[in-house]
Amino acid sequence: MADPQIRILDAPPATTTGECPVWDGRTGHLWWIDIQRPTLHRVDVHGQRLESWTLPEHIGSFALCRSGGLLVALRSGVHRFDPVSGALELLVAPEPDRPRNRLNDGKASPEGRFLVGSMDDTDDKEAGAALYSISADGSCRRLVDGLIISNGLAWSPDGRTLWHSDTRHARIWTADYDPETGTIGPQREVAQVPNETGRPDGGATDVEGGYWSAGVSAGVLNRWLPDGTLDRQIKLPVKWPTMPCFGGPDMRTLYVTSLRKDGDGPIEGSLLELRMEVAGVPVGLFAD
Repeated sequence: MADPQIRILDAPPATTTGECPVWDGRTGHLWWIDIQRPTLHRVDVHGQRLESWTLPEHIGSFALCRSGGLLVALRSGVHRFDPVSGALELLVAPEPDRPRNRLNDGKASPEGRFLVGSMDDTDDKEAGAALYSISADGSCRRLVDGLIISNGLAWSPDGRTLWHSDTRHARIWTADYDPETGTIGPQREVAQVPNETGRPDGGATDVEGGYWSAGVSAGVLNRWLPDGTLDRQIKLPVKWPTMPCFGGPDMRTLYVTSLRKDGDGPIEGSLLELRMEVAGVPVGLFAD
């Protein structure tokens, strides 16, 4: 199978740490963040009209809400965010007792919860991070503990299998997911990924059940199958891809964010667009 053509989108500015692309099928916009700046971006991918919102703290991830607002995972906790007024309202702080951490990758589940993980944000990383499930009433359930950098959230096409990774541990797991309760079963290790293959960062699933993982250490996209098979690898023109997201009217366009380190060239930190043969699974909306 030939690799897809890759286009670098012109309108978005190169970012420091681009992350969390989310396609809004209701409006035809692509959203994503720059963690350190910290900024939330939205672009009309056809008209290339870019809008940006500066936030008061590092942002790790966000979710689109059914009401039209957003849920943003900031250093201080998970907040409701109104992009019209710019108002922030704290919903819940999952880790008031873990000052080493900040919130990292998060995604709305198919039924409308917000799953968000944390990461040790210090130089000497320890396994004190976790994964949480948050409901509209602010209730917060810890699903997994003992992580270093929680990452790679995505769901199977039927919404009953959760994919999850730890970038520093370089492991990818699946677990049975109960949409009624928002709980998960025991984790099953899919792969332990060496640096040269591409340590797992953000992830997305396709309608065939494949899991597309940004191989942040190798400049690649990896497609994993639930049995641990590395089914496909696509070389990218950026060194540090961070997260893929399916979008477009037919969900066959894959958008990929990337990061830029000191000394990198201008292409690093760009937003990429790939046209795929298989459609992706839509990201959920938070049921606020």
